[in-house]
Amino acid sequence: KETLNIKFLKSCELVLNSAYKEHIHAMCDVTNGGLRGDLWEINYEADCGVTIYEEQVRKLVNSNVLSMLEKLGVDYLGVSLDALLIYCPEKQAKEIIRDLKSNGIQCAEIGFVDKSNQVNMIFEGENKKEILPRFRESAYTKIKQEVGEDTPQQKEQMEKMIEISAIKSLEKRKKMIDYINNSV
Repeated sequence: KETLNIKFLKSCELVLNSAYKEHIHAMCDVTNGGLRGDLWEINYEADCGVTIYEEQVRKLVNSNVLSMLEKLGVDYLGVSLDALLIYCPEKQAKEIIRDLKSNGIQCAEIGFVDKSNQVNMIFEGENKKEILPRFRESAYTKIKQEVGEDTPQQKEQMEKMIEISAIKSLEKRKKMIDYINNSV
């Protein structure tokens, strides 16, 4: 019950049916990988950076969920938050916040875009720190805790195997296309 946020759907509907939707540069739901992963992914694709105020983010998280995650030692920035993340100009941010709040939806401006190509977070008002995505989302179940969040040591080997598999798949595809074209 605590983690099901149906207001999320209403938020999406309000924003997508608004006059300011044309001014939205990026919008996503905060899911696997959490805020730290989604911010990094958007910044990577948009070739920009962002500075986030952790205190503003913390206020938006359900207090019961946040308390549970903290008791379990789970990084709340690395899990799905049933939240909507929007990149837009400041003028539209104010309009979006006004409209969502007037519909009973909790929201806030949590930061600003910059040219750093990093995800920086300001903790406790002044301590600025770069945050990076993890290999996996925060481990909030026993199985995920056993698997862990760190990049496996054999990551390079895994990447090479994937590359080899992709090449083989393309070769098989070409053979099949050639076979079909020559059979017709």
